[in-house]
Formats: sequence, C-alpha cells, structure tokens
Amino acid sequence: MSPHLDAVRVEQVWVAGGVVRIAACTRELTVACPDCGGGSARTHSRYSRTLADVAVGGRPVVIGLSVRRLFCDGPGCGRRTFVEQVEGLTVRYQRRSPLLQMAGVLLAGRGGARLLQILKVPLSRTSVLFHLMRLPLPAAATPRVLGVDDFALYAGVYGTLLVDADSRLPIELWAGRYAEQLAAWLRTNPGVEAVCRDGSLVYRQGITDGAPDAVQVSDRFHLWQGLSKRVGDTAAAHRSCLPTAVPDPAAASPPPSPTAPSDQADTRARRHAKNLFDAVHAVTDTGISLHAAAHRLGLNRRTVGKYARAATWQECVRRTPSRRPTSLDPYLEYLRQRWEEGEHTATVLHQEIVAKGYRGHYQRVKMAIAPLRRGLPIDTARERPPSPRQVARWITTAPSRRGLHATEALRRLFEHCPGTGPNP
Repeated sequence: MSPHLDAVRVEQVWVAGGVVRIAACTRELTVACPDCGGGSARTHSRYSRTLADVAVGGRPVVIGLSVRRLFCDGPGCGRRTFVEQVEGLTVRYQRRSPLLQMAGVLLAGRGGARLLQILKVPLSRTSVLFHLMRLPLPAAATPRVLGVDDFALYAGVYGTLLVDADSRLPIELWAGRYAEQLAAWLRTNPGVEAVCRDGSLVYRQGITDGAPDAVQVSDRFHLWQGLSKRVGDTAAAHRSCLPTAVPDPAAASPPPSPTAPSDQADTRARRHAKNLFDAVHAVTDTGISLHAAAHRLGLNRRTVGKYARAATWQECVRRTPSRRPTSLDPYLEYLRQRWEEGEHTATVLHQEIVAKGYRGHYQRVKMAIAPLRRGLPIDTARERPPSPRQVARWITTAPSRRGLHATEALRRLFEHCPGTGPNP
C-alpha cells in the first residue's frame, strides 16, 4: 500500500464498483496546535473525511479516514479546538492526498490533468491550477543583490517586480510603481547589499529611503538600453547627414515608372478606358443628367460619374501600385553589375550578397534577375536613406557581426558627416 498510510491504522480494505476503498483512523497521539504549537491529546469529537489517493492496480482509491477534533489547552491560545492533520495524507480543506496535488506542481494545468487521468483521478485543468494556487509559497529569504524593474500590464498601468539577482527567482509582485512601496519593503527586509534597477527616479528614491547603505547599480540590459537610446538620439540629431549613407545612383537614366501612364492606348484595358471615356462625354456633354446617361449607355451610375468628372481618359486607367522597398534593394545594383560581368547563376549571386550581409531567401534573388534573362532592365530602385534607429543598430552591432552593406553605409556616413570619427 501507499507509504503515507503508515501514520494511520488501516481497519478494512475492500473493492466496490471497481474502486478500492480503505477505512482507516488516526492513532491516539499528541498533536500540536496550529496556532500556539502546544501539544494536545484530549479529544473533543471524531468525524470522517473522504480522500482520493493514487490508483492501485489501475483502480481508483478512496480513503475513509476518521480524524479527531482536539481541545487546545494553551492558556494564551485563542483557538478552542482544532482538527489533527496526518502528514503526507491530509491537508486542511482538501479532499485529495498531497501526492495528487504534486501533479499540478510538476506539470501545471493540462499536463497535470492528463497525468491524473492515468492515475484514475479525473480532474479538469482548471481544478489542477486551482489546487496549485492554493499551495503556500515558501518563505523567501532576503536577497543579497535585489533586482527591481517595472512591467506594463496594459496602456498606462504598470507593476513592479522584485527578483533575487543571485538565484534569479521572483520575490514580490506589486501593482503600480511607487517609491513608498519599495522603501517599505526594504525596511521590512534589511540586509540588501546591492540593488539592480533601471534609470527610474522613482526606484532610486525608494532605494535611498529604504536602504541608504545599498549600492545602486544598473544591470547589463539597462546599460545597453541606455547606450542604444543615446546613440539613437545622436543619430537623430544628425538626421540631415543620413542620406549620405546611400551610394549615388547610377548615371544611366532610370527606367520609366510603371505608375506613370503614357498617352497611347497600347493595351486592351487602356483602349477600353479611352472608348468608354469618349462615349460617356459624347452623352453627358449634351447636358443630360448622369442617371439618364447611365440608362442610355447601360452602365452603372457611379461608372458614368467617374468618367464624366475626368478631364482625360488617362485619369480613369487603374494605376499599378508602387513597389514597396525590400531588403534586396541595396544589392540590386551589385546584381546588375555581376550579370554584366557574366555571372548568370542565381545561386552564386545569392551566396555573394549573403556574404555582404543580405539575409533574404534565394527565391527573391531569382525573381529579381528574371527580367535580365528576358533582356529587360533590372528594377534598380533608389535605396532609401537609413533611419536614426537603423543607424543606431549598425553602430551598436559588433563589427564581426555587421554585414558588408552596413559597414560600407557607416563608412560613407562618417566620411560626410561632420563631428564624427573616420572609422565606423
């Protein structure tokens, strides 16, 4: 049987309806009062508790345990009676043994529910989590190095988290971020030697008031965050110099923009738009209403209104949306140059620009050079100037991990921007 039953006297074991039932009672021992700690063996009464336990032989186990209610004879104790608890078998207000509660501790909700299903104790995941949340937390010792940081619950509402910086275990969780809260906790828990915090003045004031002898430091994350912000602010102050990071466009004239329609109706859609424009204006210029013109032409009133308000038929042509910039744009000129040099293999070209810092997929390179195979010009869109945040990311990235494109862009930026060093 289960080892935790050694603390009680088993009186009967039988099987009924596929369930193993055990009748037991506690031994006549002295039990400590939960309030004052004084021992007592004077019985007030007895009653029976029903407990679910670990399955035996694939069958669920139910224990009917008779426990005592005892008097507390402590002179200064306010409790008159209390119920004895059997270690490892009973918990106050619980109808399951602690072994079953360990499923929630080990596997949490869904995993614990599946494990209990195997142990023939069906329990939902929410019930497992409920039992898990009722377990008392171990008393946290005062840390030597305390970590203090805030977190956002939602817009404008923050909380405070205290962490043991040595063990990396959470200690306290509060709603709000106030200096009084932190100062009160530090006074209640003396012994903190150092506190890791962010740049918040609120936390600085709370640490100064609650633990004036503690050393206030910043951890690696907040140091790097502060450095990145300062670099970003510096890059934003030199915003006018950022276009110099982009190489000058080629001297060749750019290809015609696909968004600018020509004056010739050289496609079926453009011919249709021109014929429809002429037909609508031939009717509406006579002065009849749009409703009558739509009825005569057999068109929708909105379509007639669109063509009637247009000054030319080109305004009615659907324009192709402009192409969005991609991560391949800085390498299009290099791909065109390598194609002219005789390299026509997309795999080789992809490997070459990857070495320069490109992180995109091979298929994008293959699609980019497809017009060159048909004798058409490659889409060499003008590269956009970098943003201050992008420049800050380039600067704070280790040179060994920085791509060739970023390195060249920083070199051009530092050469043309006054007040900066010669090397990135």
